Amino acid sequence: MNAKQLAHFRDILTAIKGELHEDIERTVHTLQDEATVFADPNDRASQESDIALELRNRDRERKLIKKIDESLTRIENGEYGYCDSCGVEIGLKRLEARPTATLCIDCKTLEEHREKQIGK
Repeated sequence: MNAKQLAHFRDILTAIKGELHEDIERTVHTLQDEATVFADPNDRASQESDIALELRNRDRERKLIKKIDESLTRIENGEYGYCDSCGVEIGLKRLEARPTATLCIDCKTLEEHREKQIGK
């Protein structure tokens, strides 16, 4: 992968990371502002359900930020774009679709088949 392509993926990853950080900040402020206690049990349950869903989403985003940081480190180390399993180059189309990919499409497909067989 050439320097221009690496810069392209670095920009994509950095932009996604920035958006995720903004979402997290917005959620923190929203949760602080909406600390209303409802007298009606149904309203309270609805609010708690909304908060739980929001927190689950933020947890998924936190994990994605970790993967983005790992991908940025891989770019700096010259390891980005190569499959962790077999060492071949990961296709540019796959990286465009999932910039944090660490497996080529063949290895990922094989991994998914194994997971399906094991029943994970």
